Amino acid sequence: MEPLLKIRDIGEAGLLQYIQRFCPPAMIGDDGAVLSINPGHDLVVTTDVLVDGVHFSDRTTPPAAVGWRAATANLSDLAAMGAIPKGVTVGLSVPGELEVRWVEELYSGIVRCLQPFDTVIVGGDICRSSVITVAITAFGTVLPGQVLRRTAAQYGDVIMVTGVHGASRAGLELLLHPSQGEGIPSIDRRKWIKAHQYPHPRLDVVPHLWHRLNKKPSQRQVGGMDSSDGLADAIIQICEASGVGANLYWDCLPIPTGLKEWIGTEQAEQWTLYGGEDFELVLCLPLPVAEQLIDDLGAEAKIIGEITTERTVKLVSTAKEEELHRQNSFQHFDQSISL
Repeated sequence: MEPLLKIRDIGEAGLLQYIQRFCPPAMIGDDGAVLSINPGHDLVVTTDVLVDGVHFSDRTTPPAAVGWRAATANLSDLAAMGAIPKGVTVGLSVPGELEVRWVEELYSGIVRCLQPFDTVIVGGDICRSSVITVAITAFGTVLPGQVLRRTAAQYGDVIMVTGVHGASRAGLELLLHPSQGEGIPSIDRRKWIKAHQYPHPRLDVVPHLWHRLNKKPSQRQVGGMDSSDGLADAIIQICEASGVGANLYWDCLPIPTGLKEWIGTEQAEQWTLYGGEDFELVLCLPLPVAEQLIDDLGAEAKIIGEITTERTVKLVSTAKEEELHRQNSFQHFDQSISL
């Protein structure tokens, strides 16, 4: 059996030759990429960094899934701005002892995530590092009047989500502690693990949203963002930026089917609110528009609350209420989950 090829065996030039196979030939080879932008559109730029041991590990995430998740994080940010992707660049830092095959699978995962959205890798950079770091910058375009803003939530809006929350956190738990998942239906196990390793950016929501809004002309912007750092975190950030508050309905939390049965109601609620990495959109809309958008998106999209004039975010029911706080969500430099 031949030894596995390491990056140090082929050097920078050799590694670039492997990577270039994942890029359109016409887009690479110069000192920069040239992207065409339609007249009247604005450019949206976003960057996300994934670090080994912080965002992923070989215990939970194969290299193809690392690439997919890195691409999803950026595409989700574009969706949260209402933008359509145009291309991405990839910055990769790796140890020389890493296998070349790992890098090939990483780029394969990135490309597979980009393909459904007609998006490609247009450039990047590589360097040596003791820790694997994947930094992707994504470029998208949007009409000026169709930008989603965290600052645009208004009193009277309802809060809707495009899908369930807590599935990625459940998948992570199953990957870290497989024995804890004994007795879970196999369909739930597969769905939750896939939600963690191969999440989908909700770029599909954007055209539906503007189709519905164009039927109801309005000069106002739409408030929203993605929920990559947790559902509660997203709502709190929107409210802080907009100078409003929110009431979330306790009995409308978007908990994945089967999660309560596995870990109990209280823990399921915590993972739904604070688990993170579900990459859904949180939107603040007039009720009629939200209802129509839910019809377009399907059963997992739902209204979960309303914007209020208070400056607090509360989880409410007929019997009780609880104020939500950002410190319970994912925060860099304060991470308690060991990967």
